[in-house]
Amino acid sequence: MPNAAIDGRTTLMEREAGEAAAAVAAMLAANRDAFIAIGRRLRASPPVAVVTCARGSSDHAATYAKYLIETMTGTPTASAALSIASLYDAPAVAGNRLCLAVSQSGKSPDLLAAVEQQRDAGAFVVALVNAEGSPLAALADVVIPLSAGVERSVAATKSYIASLAAIAALVAAWAEDDALEAALTALPGQLEQAFALDWLPAVAAFRGATNLFVLGRGYGLGVAQEAALKFKETSALHAESFSAAEVRHGPMAIVGDAFHVLAFGGTDRAAASVREAAAEFRGRGATVLLADGDGDLPVIAAHPAIEPVLMIQSFYRMASALALARGQDPDSPPHLNKVTETL
Repeated sequence: MPNAAIDGRTTLMEREAGEAAAAVAAMLAANRDAFIAIGRRLRASPPVAVVTCARGSSDHAATYAKYLIETMTGTPTASAALSIASLYDAPAVAGNRLCLAVSQSGKSPDLLAAVEQQRDAGAFVVALVNAEGSPLAALADVVIPLSAGVERSVAATKSYIASLAAIAALVAAWAEDDALEAALTALPGQLEQAFALDWLPAVAAFRGATNLFVLGRGYGLGVAQEAALKFKETSALHAESFSAAEVRHGPMAIVGDAFHVLAFGGTDRAAASVREAAAEFRGRGATVLLADGDGDLPVIAAHPAIEPVLMIQSFYRMASALALARGQDPDSPPHLNKVTETL
């Protein structure tokens, strides 16, 4: 892919996304023993449920965790409504749960309140956090440092990818899944390849867009959510994410020849429905770009759980270029701060 600096600049967002491969390699190496120990504990005392605590991009990583945990271990997994603890002071029922907290800063008050609530109710707390000395790290039973380093761009990139990789490593250790373990070994090198893929056709296609759907399903739903957020915060482009199944329950009625769609495919069964929805929307005249082996945007074939991680890496570089093409600064979006301290 040519340099993404449409107006002669290379953004912090692009540079930091390009550091994801090194961050993931460092995170996996530093936490190898911790993942093994977590997996051993979860097998010895299987939790009845997993509660994820996160907001923003980190909550999109939690969506990925839900699909990976439920498909590989069968353990029900749900995202906590953080306001239940921070605004309503409602108690949590005691029980043997895994609380998986995901955060870049580890500082948001509502996140901390929810994690503390889960811990006090007997949950085993694992924190995936980029700031090792954060208040969240102090609450956790086990801390997995994401090793992404400082992110100066408001738009999170490498820390999100490191979160996905950490979730995959935790689940691989828990499920003792050799195929996923092997895929994680190859991931840093594949991230470098994914960053070099040419997604610039999406810049031309979406430069003048006003409304956009982002589709995914299964393991790919979390990155569809993340891409929709990045369209909004970096390009001021109204975008919504949907499961390729859920989009058929009403939202598809508004898709026509003035609409734009980005679809994340892949090689597993879930991706087949993404391709079907993309084809239907294309037939209605919508501008559709499909990231898939036989699609409009190139992808790298890998383990089905790893393919979305690679696709979001390709997306980030394109998103930086698109923001510049639309006259936006992806590093300093209006009205946003790096740490959102919600109550």
